Amino acid sequence: MPFLGQDWRSPGQSWVKTADGWTRFLDEKSGGYVGDISSFCKKDDHNKENLFNSLNYDVAAKKRKKDLLNNKAKIQYFHQEKWIYVHKGSTKERHGYCTLGEAFNRLDFSSAILDSRRFNYVVRLLELIAKSQLTSLSGIAQKNYMNILEKVVQKVLEDQQNIRLIRELLQTLYTSLCTLVQRVGKSVLVGNINMWVHRMESILHWQQQLNNIQITRPAFKGTTFTDLPLCLQLNIMQRLSDGRDLVSLGQVAPNLQVLSEDRLLWKKLCQYHFTDRQIRKRLILSDKGQLDWKKMYFKLIRCYPRKEQYGDTLQLCRHCHILSWKGTDHPCTANNPETCSTSLSPQDFINLFRF
Repeated sequence: MPFLGQDWRSPGQSWVKTADGWTRFLDEKSGGYVGDISSFCKKDDHNKENLFNSLNYDVAAKKRKKDLLNNKAKIQYFHQEKWIYVHKGSTKERHGYCTLGEAFNRLDFSSAILDSRRFNYVVRLLELIAKSQLTSLSGIAQKNYMNILEKVVQKVLEDQQNIRLIRELLQTLYTSLCTLVQRVGKSVLVGNINMWVHRMESILHWQQQLNNIQITRPAFKGTTFTDLPLCLQLNIMQRLSDGRDLVSLGQVAPNLQVLSEDRLLWKKLCQYHFTDRQIRKRLILSDKGQLDWKKMYFKLIRCYPRKEQYGDTLQLCRHCHILSWKGTDHPCTANNPETCSTSLSPQDFINLFRF
């Protein structure tokens, strides 16, 4: 079908839709016409289809102009088939983030670590940032990162819990900083090099403090774990999601050592963290010809990530695109706000700011 309006191939000529089809004619300045114009002139002066298309174009143009004016107060980012609205002039309820550093600064992770349900979530987020996202943070965000890390260490020193988890976090951060400091000539770190050397010394000091922790046995003369029936002991051990905890528990007493080697216990642990396809690829047989689930577990964790489970997570509202902790209300305008929330893992949270 030829172009509506003026023909680009010959200036001054136009195409008109008639009863016999499309006909080309010339305007008065061109000095003539082509085709039967009389039949066309007897109808409407303007072609209705051309008029309708023109009106649609005008409406669309006005709508785009109106949307442009209305959207001056917000910026839109498109990422992985999701719109993330970043609102300027945000309040405490309506957060606005353009980068991971802004989100890390505005979301109150300092108070989140005091909540036992959110502690592991924050620690995992700190570990992921230490592995690959430290250089993407601004100077203020990097300072805030170190302040939160210090509070995490102090909490562990006071409670004497999650010691191994924080040791691994500090080791990951120290290894990353050693690599980044060697590349200081490329300006990969924000701030003076001496400041980062001081921070690395602080990490070594924290590691030494964690190594010096001596857990004292409480003066309790009631029923202990080993006093429980074997079925209850095994049931409690099945609640542990880390195989290293099972190994540590088995070193406490000889009878616990026997329970910690239970094949069904390690089988359920493998099935909890890994898929059947992953397990089939890493089958290990014992000397008796049976599947060695314990060896398979430690081989699987070296090949695949374990299943993450948190008591509380950050939620993303798909309707108003607001980040908030689970159980925290926000001014959602949806009819069913509960159905609009999506739980974010620490890795999902970081992926929101990858463009």
